[in-house]
Parts: sequence; structure tokens; C-alpha cells
Amino acid sequence: MAGRMVVGSAALAALVRPASAPDPAGGHRMLPVRPELSGLLPGRGLRRGSTIAVGVGQHRHSGTTSLLLALLAEASRAGSWCAVVGMPTFGPGAAAEAGIALDRLALVPQPGPEWPTVVAALIDGVDVVVTAVPAAVSASVAGRLAARARQRGSVLVPYGRWDGADVTLQVVRGVWEGLGSGRGRLRRREMTISARGRGAAARPKELTVWLPGAELTRVIPRSAPAGRPEAALRVVASA
Repeated sequence: MAGRMVVGSAALAALVRPASAPDPAGGHRMLPVRPELSGLLPGRGLRRGSTIAVGVGQHRHSGTTSLLLALLAEASRAGSWCAVVGMPTFGPGAAAEAGIALDRLALVPQPGPEWPTVVAALIDGVDVVVTAVPAAVSASVAGRLAARARQRGSVLVPYGRWDGADVTLQVVRGVWEGLGSGRGRLRRREMTISARGRGAAARPKELTVWLPGAELTRVIPRSAPAGRPEAALRVVASA
């Protein structure tokens, strides 16, 4: 695609460091989310320095991509920079439809073995970093990245198993709407999302929403056991 920027991981920090200037007043510690998702998160938004994991369930609901897009949309629209790492099928078209500003979106489809370095560099300069979690990620590496996000004021959003997240969101049910008797167009998906975590998020919740629609159906607290113009899009690839 014309206009894409492709650089090696060694130049990544230089690319992203100016992306998100620090707030001189020390405020704006909460990045906004779509209203229908706010009930799942402490403070009703994405708290800077937190780790918000999106879990992959046993049946790998495809609605997780819609959930990731919905988590990014409001923060992006409000001016935040976002990055998506290790998700080669993440589509800029769907991102734009969800309201994500493509001129403030960095994509690293194939970070390779330098994945921890790439994610750490993005945390240094990007407000929200979504990353697919490699199967072999160690607890020590995960802990260092979460600590870096806390220090830098970035929101880390691992996609996959991630122990110790402040909040873990997971799509537990999903139903498409729009198809008639064998024909029609898929218009939106009703999804039930569970949230569990620690601290203010210790009480598990479930939320049923329509995505990409904006209608909130219900929030159910429960006491279950916790267990842009496209030409401006930046695509970053490790060397």
C-alpha cells in the first residue's frame, strides 16, 4: 500500500517516542472507551499504566477482534496513538470502520524473535499497545513488560493468556444478526463479555453488547469465583 512506513525494530523507538507527548498537567490518567464497555473496567476506562488482557477462550470466539477494535476506538478518536503487534490479519479497513484513526495507528504484523523488544519500544511512546501473546512468553518477560507499561503510562493489551493482568476480558458468547432465510448481510454481533481481575476488578462481571452497534443490553455483576487516510497508515516491521 502506497505511503506505508516500514522500518527495522532498531529504529522503532525513534519512530514512536514522539507519538504521545506527556500530559504536562499530569492528568488524563484514564483513556476513554465506548460507553457500552465502560462497565467492565475500573474507572470506566483504560487506566494508563494498566494491563488489560483479552483472553482467548477454549472455542476461540472470532468476536475477540471486534472487542479489540472497540477497546481502541474511543481512545484513538480522542487523540491517542495505538499499536497492534503480531496480528497479521488485523485489517486497517475494519479498524477505520470501528472509528480508529489510521494516521495514529502503528502495525507490526511480524515482530519475529524480537517481540519483547518491539513491544517495549512501543510502550515507551504509544498510548495503547495491543499484542498477540507468543505461546512461549515467560512470566518474567510478561512481568517486565507490564512493569514498563506502569512506568511509562501506556496501556498494555495482551491478546492471549496473560497471568497477572489488572483485568482480563473474554468473549464467552456471540451471535450474529442480519441473515434471513439463507441470505442477507451480517450487520452486527451480540456478544457477552466476561471481566475478571484484581483490586477494583476483583468482582467478576458479564456484559452483553451489540458490536459494532452501540446499544447496551445489560450489565450483570455476579459472584462467580475469580479463576485516517489509509495512505498515512504506519506499518512497522522488524528487520
